Amino acid sequence: MSFNVLRVLRSVARTAGLLFATALALGGSAAARSASADTLVHAPFGTTADGRPVELYTLRNAHGMEVRIATYGGTVTSLTAPDRAGHYADVVLGYDDLAGYLKGSAYLGALVGRYANRIAHGTFTLDGKRHTLTRNDGDNTLHGGAVGFNKVVWSVVAARVTAQGPQLALSYLSPQGESGFPGNLKIRAVYTLTDDDTLRLEYRATSDTDTVVSFSQHNYFNLRGSGDVLGHVVQINAARFTPVDGNLIPTGELRAVAGTPFDFRQPSAVGARIEDPDEQLRLGKGYDHNFVIDSGGAALRLAASVYEPTTGRVLEVLTTQPGLQFYTGNHLDGFTGKGGAVYRPRTGLCLEPQHFPDSPNHSDFPSTVLHPHQEYHSTMVWRFRAR
Repeated sequence: MSFNVLRVLRSVARTAGLLFATALALGGSAAARSASADTLVHAPFGTTADGRPVELYTLRNAHGMEVRIATYGGTVTSLTAPDRAGHYADVVLGYDDLAGYLKGSAYLGALVGRYANRIAHGTFTLDGKRHTLTRNDGDNTLHGGAVGFNKVVWSVVAARVTAQGPQLALSYLSPQGESGFPGNLKIRAVYTLTDDDTLRLEYRATSDTDTVVSFSQHNYFNLRGSGDVLGHVVQINAARFTPVDGNLIPTGELRAVAGTPFDFRQPSAVGARIEDPDEQLRLGKGYDHNFVIDSGGAALRLAASVYEPTTGRVLEVLTTQPGLQFYTGNHLDGFTGKGGAVYRPRTGLCLEPQHFPDSPNHSDFPSTVLHPHQEYHSTMVWRFRAR
């Protein structure tokens, strides 16, 4: 074979190799783009006792962060977040199947309303009329009473991938008199998972008559993924909190946190002071109190942050609401959750944006009255990162 022929064959081989490598690169790049795209899928999650089908929606962002939301209760059943090594793991408490949520009473991951937190004695007066609510917390009404947002199947208005990320829009009509509340209340709750590892929830609502509203969301977080949360480091941007009586109803006082175990203006471990001989801690069996967020108002602002030292996970909570309930899972009683995990006291913590508890019975608290000509609107954000 001549030298010229060998040179031609080598040139052809090199060209073929380059083309093959280019094809591999392009294919790999396309696969990577496909793998990193925002997605939204859904699947059956069972049926309620009265035969209503429940769906489970999975929202996934380009980084691989994932949130699963059931139409029953608008419940977040799982939520993954990155650690300092870039590993995503589930950081919320929950159940493996619908049966657990149907039976459960801890509001794990659920939408909360019509009125988040407690209303004393299950009564309030509005426009001169006394309203009597269903009582489901001793003598009090808690998180909307016997039929709260957590116990109904929400309708899916839209499930789509938007420019902001995958989004699930839910709606529910709470009829006049449900759990004793006045007015036909139309609610829309929109979850959006963004590419900066943020889960956003927006509420909107209207009523055909004067009523009271305060909505929240009840994720129990454990950023380590297991064990207790006593080593989680919490910071809350609040100089005051609302102390409670023996029934966990606000006394009406806005008490300074300075010099108390409730001062989280600088980061502090949950377990650092939770056993202090403090009357408020004794009443709540730990932290179960509303904090008055600094610079309260309608603007979205940072209310609290949580850092878990072993994984490096960080959670930031932003809200437009004036209050934030900090709850350390004091009443988790050892029931079994996801993957056989046993949920005991202080295995999860809640940071629940809200209006103040029992506001309808405290005229000096921010008003929770919604008039027919108004639209209720609130936003809460959970933003994750690692360090």
